[in-house]
Amino acid sequence: QVQLVESGGGSVQAGGSLRLSCASSRYTLLLNYMAWFRQAPGKEREGVAAIYTGGGDSKISYADSVKGRFTISRDNFRLYLQMNNLKPEDTAMYYCAADVSGGDPLSGTYNYWGQGTQVTVSS
Repeated sequence: QVQLVESGGGSVQAGGSLRLSCASSRYTLLLNYMAWFRQAPGKEREGVAAIYTGGGDSKISYADSVKGRFTISRDNFRLYLQMNNLKPEDTAMYYCAADVSGGDPLSGTYNYWGQGTQVTVSS
């Protein structure tokens, strides 16, 4: 089992920044893909960003809605999401996920999930 714990959410005004962090109980490079998802009230969960690092290769994917504003990264035991120029439509619960078992990294099935951290952006 892998435990994932998110932190860093909060309330900001539009144009502001937040940095989300996800602490993993397992060395992150053993988890193939790790990703951030979000879900707003009344909406489906959507993949925001995903990262794979291994064998000298690195792959990163972003949802079109966050390209140029969000940056995903990871170190040995943490996954990060730097969010800049936040917009009200970014308001959602943000979840950390690890170890995809199939499908596109932004929409596939992940084996481990955190409990989420709330991000609220006011206009």
